[in-house]
Amino acid sequence: MTSVTIATDADLEAVVALVNSAYRGDSSRAGWTTEADYLDGQRTDLATLRAELASRANAVVLLLRDEPTTPLLGSVRLEQQSADTWHLGMLTVRPDLQNRQLGRTLLDAAERFAAERGARRMVMSVIDVRDTLIAWYERRGYSRTGVVTGFPYGDARFGEPRRDDLAFVEMEKTL
Repeated sequence: MTSVTIATDADLEAVVALVNSAYRGDSSRAGWTTEADYLDGQRTDLATLRAELASRANAVVLLLRDEPTTPLLGSVRLEQQSADTWHLGMLTVRPDLQNRQLGRTLLDAAERFAAERGARRMVMSVIDVRDTLIAWYERRGYSRTGVVTGFPYGDARFGEPRRDDLAFVEMEKTL
């Protein structure tokens, strides 16, 4: 049985460590969600995450654990964009546990959380070269909207690109 809770400031250091371990560097290669072939550097840092959450009253991070007091298994960042639209980002599961369907569990919990607060639509952005991840979201009911935005080259908050052809595709799901 898993537990989903809203992160507090005391949880954010563990969230940052988890996110960076799952997306970047050699540790991320233990799972299938790595961005290590496309991006170097950190995926996020404590100061940035704290600042984002402090400046956006409608943003939260949900935590996934086996039980409320056990180590962090996953996290996801949600932000209300309008009365009926929420943005999902940084869906993360420990790389060594990505075969337990925890990502699906956390995604379902995030969608329920937003729907309970009036969301009818969830949106996200995914790096366009991440075909396997895009296909995973499509199997969960998300579809590409046709909106493509350029990767913010030169902005270290998004990492250090290893390629010059990256872009974000927007995906959405009706809840």
